[in-house]
Amino acid sequence: MNDRKKSLLEFQARLSERLREAASGVTPAARLGVLVGDRRMLVELSEAGEVVPMPASIAAVPLTRDWFCGLVNLRGALYAVSDLGQFAGGPPTPAGRDARLIAVAPRLGLNAAIAVARMLGLQSVETMRRVPHPDAADRPAWLGDDWQDEQGKLWTELSLADLVADERFLAVAR
Repeated sequence: MNDRKKSLLEFQARLSERLREAASGVTPAARLGVLVGDRRMLVELSEAGEVVPMPASIAAVPLTRDWFCGLVNLRGALYAVSDLGQFAGGPPTPAGRDARLIAVAPRLGLNAAIAVARMLGLQSVETMRRVPHPDAADRPAWLGDDWQDEQGKLWTELSLADLVADERFLAVAR
């Protein structure tokens, strides 16, 4: 097994373990780091379900918004896939080898997944400082606080619970 594949398998095993811990409430400060367009985002582990590579094919659904990618089968269940970067007003997420789908946790009651450009690993907000956002009142509810890490990189919280409750996100028909 080559080093890259071994490293990926180890990452998936660690992530799977952290997701299980998050479901039991053990790791409140850990977040899943993702890249959406050029924005670093933090997702609560308890709100994320399965993370899978971007499938080679997504079944297109006619007469839907540009940011709605279509439907995929994840372990026998149909999931609606949305391009979060495009939904947020940016360009479409490239379908490269780093692109991933993050399924919404089953407890949120919606078979939905978002496309992200790539995974950035587990992040701890305990090592970050909160940064006030000047336009906080104008932001959608699914965008939370901004954080700055020790390297000076800016991160924005992404609430999948608020995203799947957003009427605009749910209105995929044109």
